[in-house]
Amino acid sequence: MAVKRFYHNSGYVTESTTTLKNQIDSFDGADYVVGPAGSCVGMMKEYHKFLADDPIYGPKAQRLAERTYEFSQFLYRVLGVKDVGATLHGKATYHRSCHMTRILNERESPFVLLDHVKGLEMIPLGHLENCCGFGGTFSVKMPAISEQMVTEKMNDVIDTGAEILISADMGCLMNIGGKFNRDGKKIKIMHIAEVLNHEVDESRMDQPQIISVG
Repeated sequence: MAVKRFYHNSGYVTESTTTLKNQIDSFDGADYVVGPAGSCVGMMKEYHKFLADDPIYGPKAQRLAERTYEFSQFLYRVLGVKDVGATLHGKATYHRSCHMTRILNERESPFVLLDHVKGLEMIPLGHLENCCGFGGTFSVKMPAISEQMVTEKMNDVIDTGAEILISADMGCLMNIGGKFNRDGKKIKIMHIAEVLNHEVDESRMDQPQIISVG
């Protein structure tokens, strides 16, 4: 999925069409498609726009979009789960990725799930709406601007006093974590799936129920 986003970000829309169709076919028949990153899921939900003039793959892409979810979205909005029974002791802050916020319009699911992790103190991140500066090819094409943006994001994380930085997008975590490493500063980086799978007590876990389709 990341490869196709890089194609599109670089203007190679036509060249990536075959790959888009192959992926649509590979998920044909699946009840749901769940991805671990808002950027990847956001890209998949936009396939129908790129294939709008295709009488076969346009509708197939639309159907794929309707049953595709980011990981935390699927747990909360489809299965109706708030508490997965996880325990993680520490102070953490959450970085909200741009694609998950702006393409998926998701601002709630990760926070609901993290609020139910036993022992985890969530500290609000300043300038939550700001990009970390990764943006796929943006960080390569505009390195000076990207570096300034990730520096600001790192400083916001440091200001929280958190020991753990959590996000639902691996690209963001790689970018921010890399900046911490380059500057010799310490922070534990965790994807939200790692947090929710930490020391799980199944007796506390909400029973999944399909509460949303499409």
